[in-house]
Amino acid sequence: MHPEENPRRWLSRVRKMARSLPMVLLAAMAVLVGINETGHLRSQDAVGQMALGRSTHSDVSTLLQSMLDAETGQRGYLLTGDETYLAPYDLAISTVQTKLDRLRQQFVHAPEDMQEFGLLSQQIACKLAEMELSLRLRRQGNIDAWKFILNTDMGKECMQAIHQHALELIQRSDRRVQNGQRQIEQSLMLSRIGIATVTVIGLLAFSMYLRQARALQAVNQREQELLERERDRLEGLVRERTATLSALANHLQQVREEERGHLARELHDELGALLTAAKLDVARLKSKIDATPPDVAERLRHLTETLNSGIALKRRIIEDLRPSSLSNLGLSAAIEILTRECAERAGIEVETSLESVQLPEATQLTVYRMVQEALTNIGKYAKARRVLVSVHSHPRHVAVQVRDDGLGFDPVSVRPNSHGLAGMRHRVEAAGGRLSIASRPGGGTLVSAILPLEYTPGTPPALQGV
Repeated sequence: MHPEENPRRWLSRVRKMARSLPMVLLAAMAVLVGINETGHLRSQDAVGQMALGRSTHSDVSTLLQSMLDAETGQRGYLLTGDETYLAPYDLAISTVQTKLDRLRQQFVHAPEDMQEFGLLSQQIACKLAEMELSLRLRRQGNIDAWKFILNTDMGKECMQAIHQHALELIQRSDRRVQNGQRQIEQSLMLSRIGIATVTVIGLLAFSMYLRQARALQAVNQREQELLERERDRLEGLVRERTATLSALANHLQQVREEERGHLARELHDELGALLTAAKLDVARLKSKIDATPPDVAERLRHLTETLNSGIALKRRIIEDLRPSSLSNLGLSAAIEILTRECAERAGIEVETSLESVQLPEATQLTVYRMVQEALTNIGKYAKARRVLVSVHSHPRHVAVQVRDDGLGFDPVSVRPNSHGLAGMRHRVEAAGGRLSIASRPGGGTLVSAILPLEYTPGTPPALQGV
């Protein structure tokens, strides 16, 4: 298994769990809302039952009290004949009728209570009829009759039955109130349990979230470490490959320069000897043959010019391969000769500002090739009228600049296959220096290089004092 697969699998699992947490919390919240709504509905029903029970208890109690008041007023009138006792009696009878109507409406949807209420109504009707009959006989002056009714047990039995049925209704109303209270307590308990459950679920979910967050952070950190190690490995590989390629390029450049030097020496020795011998032979021929005929003289002159042109070509090729002026006269003189020849070939004005510098032989060749490549590019593309070449010495480095007033270009849009500038940069960096090119369309070009006076290959330029 690849070492990166395990962190990725853990990361995928943690992300799935992180996505499931909101669903769990939403489900818990939905359950809590359902529990609260159910408790609310049950509490509303319980409150209604309790209100009905209390109303029934109050109405039945008022009904009993009114019956007692009516009986008291009726007996007072019977015993005294005073009409003032009839006012409480009439008020009590009116209250009894009102309470009976209210109780009848309350018991419409309660068949058992309605049955008990029917028995109570019958007894109340019986008692009211007995009291009404006694009052009517008292008003008629039939004393024996109302006394007989008053002394019978019929009224007493009716009142006992009324008390019994009223007490049953009161007990039922009390039980209804108690049931409502228990239902409210149950709803509150259910809500408490629901809130506690959801709280526990929330705490567990939060704990899981924290664990998942820590796990995700650990996985991310591990992935980051793996990426950093992989990046460091790739950067090291790139640096190693770059150093290898740079060393190879430096080696090829050195081999190229050595081959140029070898070829220049071969041309100078072998070809130079041949051309010199041929020129000496022509001089001997001139003294041996009659050169008065025009065609013979012309042929000898043409042969001499051809040999001179060959010698000049040989010298120019040798200078291009390995400038002898650099080895014999020094860097400043070599650049002076190079700029003068470039000015003659390209027909442009070349100014120089050269200081004597002490550089290693390889670095001197680098400066010479840089100036040579810059002048070649100016002659090919810049269409410049004036060029300034400067070499200035500083305590720890040498500054070389080639400035022209030509067409210029955009350094960003340079084609990747422009090997001239790349070759210049590589040469300068191989010598431990830095090359910069500043140009803009229509504003000329400045090629600038800074090279250390002393350079150890393999050491960063920053440590060489550049």
